[in-house]
Amino acid sequence: MKGIVYNVQRFSVHDGPGIRTLVFLKGCPLHCRWCANPESQSAQPQIAYNDSKCIGAECLLCQRVCANRAIFYPGEGAVEVQHIRCNNCLKCSMICPAKAITTYGEYKTVKEVVDDVEKDMAFYQNSKGGMTLSGGEPFAQAEFTRELLKEAKKRRIHTAVETCGYYPDWEQVKDIFAYVDYVLYDVKSMNTLKHKAYTGVDNEIILKNLQALRKEYPTKPIRVRTPLVPGFNDTDEEVLAIADFVHSLPQMEYEVLKYHRFGINKYTYIGREYPMDTTVDMPEERFAHFKKLVGQE
Repeated sequence: MKGIVYNVQRFSVHDGPGIRTLVFLKGCPLHCRWCANPESQSAQPQIAYNDSKCIGAECLLCQRVCANRAIFYPGEGAVEVQHIRCNNCLKCSMICPAKAITTYGEYKTVKEVVDDVEKDMAFYQNSKGGMTLSGGEPFAQAEFTRELLKEAKKRRIHTAVETCGYYPDWEQVKDIFAYVDYVLYDVKSMNTLKHKAYTGVDNEIILKNLQALRKEYPTKPIRVRTPLVPGFNDTDEEVLAIADFVHSLPQMEYEVLKYHRFGINKYTYIGREYPMDTTVDMPEERFAHFKKLVGQE
């Protein structure tokens, strides 16, 4: 079995207990306006173009191999990529000597991924860390996620998942959580209309699945997280509504996360515009207020 992985990040300390290795899987049913990993949303490998690395007229190999004529040279400087015409055959990324064109996403086997994760076993043992599956949404590749988790458990690696909670059929995925030691679950808003406007889907399935998850696995550690996004959910009423819902379920942890724009350059690389206001940020004192509001240390 193979799945599509677009990144492996080592030595993370914010995505589950201890020191962890994050495996990022491609594909997500949500399209959050503030997404820091827009390359994760597409379920297929795709090209990324950084024009600052392009050597232009000295090369032009990418233009020659592009059958869709999505790449052209304007006469000076770097080439231009028309992503709308690209069919992601990936030939340009394979041939680019300057690595100006690269690929987000690679097919890997379960063994390849877990072998890579296992290289950090000494760090897991000393810190009680392990492997965290992230995305995108790991359950968008449900079968691959199941097998990754099963293999990790065979090798005695602690497992965690970061999930948006959007699974239209809970019955098809509930058994996968048997192989998960720790769950990081996003709840972004209790307002259905606003949730759909900013993420592309409503929140009904997400909230029901969290209730079903807790009922099915009453003692499994679950940490619910809310990214605080200016103009979307950064009010006391919004945050307290989420906290009240979370704490209506037994043995749930809750935390708020600070909004950031670390992934803004990636939008340019894949030919998209960043959809949020780039002039608005979350001041540190404002974030501290929300942490105090929900009792987060």
